[in-house]
Amino acid sequence: MAGQTDTVIDAILTAIDDGEIGPGEVIDEQALIARHGVSRTPVREALIRLETAGLVQRHARRGAVLFKPTLEEFLGIIEVHARLEAQAAGLAARRLTPGLAKELEDIVSACEAHAEEYGSSRPEDYYRLNLRFHEVLARASGNPFLIDLIKMNARKLMGYYRARYRYPGSVEASAKEHRKIAELVTAHRREEAEAAMERHFNYDRGTVMDLLAAVG
Repeated sequence: MAGQTDTVIDAILTAIDDGEIGPGEVIDEQALIARHGVSRTPVREALIRLETAGLVQRHARRGAVLFKPTLEEFLGIIEVHARLEAQAAGLAARRLTPGLAKELEDIVSACEAHAEEYGSSRPEDYYRLNLRFHEVLARASGNPFLIDLIKMNARKLMGYYRARYRYPGSVEASAKEHRKIAELVTAHRREEAEAAMERHFNYDRGTVMDLLAAVG
């Protein structure tokens, strides 16, 4: 049963990561049962565990839906997430290996090339590059517990991160910030890397309201 529950959880998390389930959308329990050949029990257990993690909200009539934050919840989550990402950048500045330094340079260059060629006309493609940038830095932190926290917290706002890159100028600004953060990490300037990463997530209230409206 535990293995089946983990399988269902992984399937739901993958659907969130791939944008197949958006904030406030119903999680189809019957589809999960049919797709994975499990009974209702592991599906319900999976939803309970994801509810405990803050990713799922369960309602008597609608069933389980993906977490959809209010304005104040969004601001609170992004504040925490900015600190988690900043800590990862700071640790990466101390622990960056030559192999990960090469990966970091490659992904930053890819972000810059995409920004120059496409601007904000292909936001979904840039969003994937952005995920890769943050994933490389998280791995460079060398702390698997921090990586898990970052992943779980990010999933609460992934639908909004996607929407962010639809706005003109947002991709170009993001790519420039990635370059600056990477330079600081590579130079082992820990405190400055942390500060730069925290600024990278410093959404003002107006931007947050725009993102909430864009996702619906």
